[in-house]
Amino acid sequence: MQIDISVLEKLEKLSALKVDENKKDEIVHQLSDIVAYVENLNELNTSGLDASFSTLSGGTPMRDDKTADKSEISKKILSHAPKSEDDFFVVPAILE
Repeated sequence: MQIDISVLEKLEKLSALKVDENKKDEIVHQLSDIVAYVENLNELNTSGLDASFSTLSGGTPMRDDKTADKSEISKKILSHAPKSEDDFFVVPAILE
């Protein structure tokens, strides 16, 4: 996949983010590097692997789920959003 300015502009619209004009070329280059790296994974032969393959003996270790009440973090994050309501991001609908 080729990342160019038009793809970056679509990503800006979908994510409701604005990228400075002077940083667009740098971000296009970084995204292209990321996509190229991920495309390397297509070269791996995974046909003989079980879908639940794990490198850990005994599976993935489990941990206790503990809730943390840090509402100030979400408030700080939402303060940077172009629009928010009731602790949620408000974004344009992309599906009709």
